[in-house]
Order: sequence, then C-alpha cells, then structure tokens
Amino acid sequence: MQINFHAKKLIFLILFSSLLMSDERFTNTNNIPNLKSFGDFMKWSFSRKRPAPIKIESSDEWKDFANLKENYLIWIGHSTFLINIEGTIVLTDPVFSDRASPVKIAGPKRIIPPAMQISDLPNIDVVTVSHNHYDHLDIPSLKKLSLKNPETIFLVPKGDQKLLNRKGIKNTREFLWWENIEIKQAEFTFTPTQHWSARGLADRNKSLWGGWFMSFPNFKTFHAGDSGYSKDFKDTQVKLGKPDLSLIPIGAYAPRWFMKANHVNPEEALQVALDLGSKKNYAMHWGTFSLTDEETLEPPMLLKKALTKRGLPKAFFEILKPGQLKEVKLN
Repeated sequence: MQINFHAKKLIFLILFSSLLMSDERFTNTNNIPNLKSFGDFMKWSFSRKRPAPIKIESSDEWKDFANLKENYLIWIGHSTFLINIEGTIVLTDPVFSDRASPVKIAGPKRIIPPAMQISDLPNIDVVTVSHNHYDHLDIPSLKKLSLKNPETIFLVPKGDQKLLNRKGIKNTREFLWWENIEIKQAEFTFTPTQHWSARGLADRNKSLWGGWFMSFPNFKTFHAGDSGYSKDFKDTQVKLGKPDLSLIPIGAYAPRWFMKANHVNPEEALQVALDLGSKKNYAMHWGTFSLTDEETLEPPMLLKKALTKRGLPKAFFEILKPGQLKEVKLN
C-alpha cells in the first residue's frame, strides 16, 4: 500500500510539475501563459476533490459498422473517434491503454474500457494526434496500430515525430499550425488551440498542440483536441470554413481557477461550436478518465443546461455513448 501511494505521488508530479517550468519553446497564439505557480500547484494537489468515478453506459452499435461501407463515426472513448468519410478512415487521439500514464502501476486509470479494441478496427488510413499528453498520445496504442497496418500514416504536432520514430513508429509526419497534407482525397490541417504540452519534467512546451481540420470532398470535420477558450476557433472558421461536424471536449475543467486556461467547460465548449459555425457537434473528453475535480456526469448535465439557456436543440451538440454508431450525411 505504501509503495502504491508513493508511486501515485511520483506519477502525479511527473504529469503536473511541468506546469511549473518556464523553459518554453512553443506558446499560444494569444501569448496567454499556461504556467502556474508552485503555490497554485500545491494548493490544488492537496485540496483536490476526488469524486467517485461513475461508469457511463456504453453501446454495442459499433458492431454494425461493417454494414456501412463509409460515412460514419464511432466514439470509442475520451478523445478517440473512428471516422470513415468517403472512404478515408481516420482514428483520432487513440488511447486504448488502461492508464493515461508513463507507467502501468499508477496514474489516471480508465473508468470504462474502450468501446472497441484495436483488433476490432478496420485498417486505418490516418491517425491524428492533437498533443503529447498521455491521455491523447499513447505509445502502446500507436505501436499496435502501426503493426496492424504498416501503411497507416501518423500525423503529429511539431516536436513529437522523434518520439514516435524512437518507439519504432516510422510512417509519421509532423506539423506546425496551419500546415496541411493531402492523403487519399482528404486534406488534414493542423490548427491552433490554447493548451500546452509535456510528457515529463524537462520537455515543457517543446512540442506543439492543436486541433485537426479534415476536409473531405463533400464534408468537413474538426477535432478540437484539448483547449481553453480562445479566438483560435473563430480564426479556424475564417481560414478553413465552417465544419459540418465538430468533436469538442467538455470535461476536465475543474477547478476553474486552475484549469480554465487549458480546458473549456461545457458552456465554453458550446461557444466553441458557435465560433466554428459547426452544423453538428459531438462531445468528447469526459467519462473515460477521472482527470480533474468535477463529477463524472456533470459535463453532459451542464452542456444540456447551456443548450437550453441558448435556446438551442439538444441535437446541435450531442452526447454520445461510447460505441454508439452515427451515420454521416454528406453535403
């Protein structure tokens, strides 16, 4: 028990002490700092609320995806979506491990398993990674995907390619904000968000972070990654157009005094959808890991309240079950 306690403390420090380091390489577009003082870090560390995790309901609709040749998406959990649009198959921020952590014995543990396993997936054309935090860039998952289909192309932020290559994942491309690549009939553009990066004590902001705007011949999709609220989303709409569908985080936002700069809350997530001009939106980044202080079921409840307050229908910004299959209608 004592070993487990110390292991948890070590992982906690590895994951969050980089917030205290000032040796930055990349910065947010608005130059908003994402550093916290040591006092702030200790205040949160020792006063944290630790709500009991609640397992959210999953769906086995995903098993029917083989009946649809294309034009569907499935929320696998957290920020991981399987997307098949016009024959291009994309997997976003794949995390299939039990923990979002550098080690297996400690760190944030899954509340629910992935709705699908890697063995259940079709061959993936493109994997997109938004940033290098352990709940978004999971090396064991990426290695398994690379072995499953060596033709899979991994798109990562600037600074993360060397990590993947070092782990034997060679078919990689890395991007600065607004850089893009065409794969099959789709264009993938890396866009700015307000966040930060680190996987240890000495690599604070030495790789970039962002979202992925995917333009297919008759459909546009946006995956927002992680972000605090900023004008980056309005800029994305101006530069790339209005998405037909956006995937937007709604969780990991409490306490606001500590998380606001880096994670939108549900009301801000709704504003992100409006800033993008997105026709349809699905929630992500909730219900999978207990990363911060809000209750497991609070994010979808607050999102529903925000929709009602704005006079918007629930269908504008939906809460999916992990494993739920949604057919996509092209323009």
